[in-house]
Amino acid sequence: MSPSFDVPTAVVVAGAMLLLGLGIWLAGRGRRRGFLSTVDRVTYSTLHTASLASRHLADGLTPESADRAGKHLLAILGARSVAICDASGLLAWTGPGEHHSNDAHSHAEATRNSGAPTVIGAGEITCSDPDCPIRAAVTAPLIADERVVGTLTAYAPTTSAGLAQATGELARWVSAELDVAELGRARTRAMEAELRALRAQISPHFIYNSLGAIASFVRTDPERARELILEFADFTRYALRQGGPFTTLAEELRNVERYLVLEQARFGERLQVSLLIAPEVLPVRVPYLAVQPLVENAVRHGLATKEGVGHVTITAADIGGEAEISIEDDGVGTDPEQVQRILDGQSRADSVGLGNVDARLRQVYGDEFGLVVETAVGAGTKVSFRIPKYAPGVHQD
Repeated sequence: MSPSFDVPTAVVVAGAMLLLGLGIWLAGRGRRRGFLSTVDRVTYSTLHTASLASRHLADGLTPESADRAGKHLLAILGARSVAICDASGLLAWTGPGEHHSNDAHSHAEATRNSGAPTVIGAGEITCSDPDCPIRAAVTAPLIADERVVGTLTAYAPTTSAGLAQATGELARWVSAELDVAELGRARTRAMEAELRALRAQISPHFIYNSLGAIASFVRTDPERARELILEFADFTRYALRQGGPFTTLAEELRNVERYLVLEQARFGERLQVSLLIAPEVLPVRVPYLAVQPLVENAVRHGLATKEGVGHVTITAADIGGEAEISIEDDGVGTDPEQVQRILDGQSRADSVGLGNVDARLRQVYGDEFGLVVETAVGAGTKVSFRIPKYAPGVHQD
């Protein structure tokens, strides 16, 4: 069976192979010296310099990223100067001959229009300075999301087949990095949209019932009413916050406690809650609003229609490099096939955020970290998920 890669992995692998080929080509004419061959040393140097450039290209194609990456790209090519343009103009010029920078965008016009590399031969670039090294150029397209988003131009005293090949290979690698950056931005936009949708799903019934429960205590127990108002205010402030997409498990569980205090004011002794939390996992970063919607599902769909006392158990366990969070209720349960349709996005059943949370977990950590739902009609429900304690892109907001 052939190995399969997801899109970001395939792009990175392809980019790495391009650079490796470029490094070997640059060193192909060398001979062995000392312990390492010239091929070894130049390949290492090329990959190391590329890694420095990739840190800046991760921000996409901007004047700042082009300026910072330009010196590393120039070092890889060995040209005299490098110009990076987007569709609207010059983003950065690196190297001597900056008096030619005003023409860099027009030099790349043919490449922008055709999407193919262009060679500008000696004599086509004029200069009154006899010592200026800028006399010819090679321009290659920068392609992201299957469209030309910019150009990379290498300037030199003369052109050669080698410079043209190297510029083309490097442009393909830069394009791969830009594709990865765009995928990262698309993932962020998707997560933000998911969060907006989840906020919009905050149950009007919960808000109405919470305010009704608070009102019932105003005359009989004013102090309790005051405490519940503060809990309600803190709950809504957290649920509607404008912060980043991550928070600590401790903060998420604190909001779960606020939610449960408000629900217990309504259900009274009918709602029993147990929390089994390992202190070691409290600082772990989790997607914002990843736990509370699952607890709300347990209360609304598992226990609200159950006769007698219902019990919800929230567990957060330390399992080495991961934390495992589970929410279990002894309520009425549900049809497993219905749950699967919700997770697959094929059903719009009234299930607060179940598919939303599952989608965001998979976006951040990968498909193996989605929700696991164990349920059956009349047998309660257990929803669990694992998260790595440390994951790329998951940081302090």
